[in-house]
Amino acid sequence: MRIGTRGSALALAQADIVARMLADRGIETSRKIIKTTGDRFTDRPLHEVAGVGAFVRELDDRMVEGFIEIAVHSMKDLPTVRPKELTTSAVLERDSPSDVLMTRDGAKLDDLPKGAVIGTTSMRRRAQLLRYRSDLHIKDLRGNINTRMKKLEDGHYDGILLAEAGLQRMKWELDVERLDTDKFCPSANQGTIAVVTPAGSEAETVTAQLNHTQTRIATEIERIVIKDVEGGCTAPIGSFAQFINNDEVKVLAEVLSLDGTRQVRIEEVIPLEDYRNHALRLGKEIVAMGGKDLVKEAVSKLRINK
Repeated sequence: MRIGTRGSALALAQADIVARMLADRGIETSRKIIKTTGDRFTDRPLHEVAGVGAFVRELDDRMVEGFIEIAVHSMKDLPTVRPKELTTSAVLERDSPSDVLMTRDGAKLDDLPKGAVIGTTSMRRRAQLLRYRSDLHIKDLRGNINTRMKKLEDGHYDGILLAEAGLQRMKWELDVERLDTDKFCPSANQGTIAVVTPAGSEAETVTAQLNHTQTRIATEIERIVIKDVEGGCTAPIGSFAQFINNDEVKVLAEVLSLDGTRQVRIEEVIPLEDYRNHALRLGKEIVAMGGKDLVKEAVSKLRINK
């Protein structure tokens, strides 16, 4: 079976994880590299790349055309609305959901000098950093992990923010500081790999064996909770769900202003039973508390500043 993937080192590592899992089950695969819109426009922040699914659309198209049978994605890149011909056949067990800070000299976030320059293009990470330390100077940072680390090494930044899961998948053991998920709530589905196949296909049947039930439920909750604020990757939104036992899930979600000075935040333990309705309720609470208004404000300011 042909596995479609982006060509970055991290994307290839993720595709290889799925290929090995399938090989363990006697399924042979080959790899097809597909360039996406998000890969072509590395000179601008993601919110300036038109449309949703910047890292996904082309893989979807090639799958619908029959060029590939399986696609491997960082799940946080998958848009909520998907082509009806395709299905997310498996969600792999989650790696670390945390952000990490990497600095040139190994300094921790609390020890960085006033006005230190931190690199990230994530609106969420930017807002959360400014909430934690308003003196920091945040600069855009695009590119794959190797590119970002090279820019740090070359002195363009005092520190950069990365997803710890990416380092884990690359099998890199680096000197980084893991940021507390309570203070730096991750993006919905961060640290999770999704497998997409044509609906009703043999590929769906085969890859469904890789699904991790608790991770799939947690990622579904994260998406439901923030669905009604309609922010996508253009606004500072975090959403994180984790099982605290077999019957309960802790849910944390927040929407911030771009400068991190204002926030709407919910935190609650919900029962696994009827979790979708509980997640919907929490989503309505976020909207009622002003979360959608913060998103609209952020999107408006980003358009003005383009």
